[in-house]
Amino acid sequence: MSVAWFYLVLAGFFEWGWPIGLKFAWRHGQFHAWPALGALVSMALSGVFLFLAQRTIPVGTAYAVWTGIGAVGAFVLGMLILGEPVQAARFVFVGLIVAGIVGLKLVSPS
Repeated sequence: MSVAWFYLVLAGFFEWGWPIGLKFAWRHGQFHAWPALGALVSMALSGVFLFLAQRTIPVGTAYAVWTGIGAVGAFVLGMLILGEPVQAARFVFVGLIVAGIVGLKLVSPS
């Protein structure tokens, strides 16, 4: 894996932090600053690593993979830590996202 793809995967991992952080920032009818701050830091780091990856990976590929990794991660974390529904159909459609990410990696020129 090239350095640019490593950066892109890191950017995708940091994409997981902000929706989870925002979810925990509002609990029991109250705002909680630490999860919100974690969400902001995660957003910033995700953006920085996406910026670094896009120096050599085409923007359309980078953006699609970045959002795909973020979506799949948020999906899994939602089930694991937030108790979201575990349904076969949901896995089928997230599998299509994963297939798209792998396909973009396979046809990427970098």
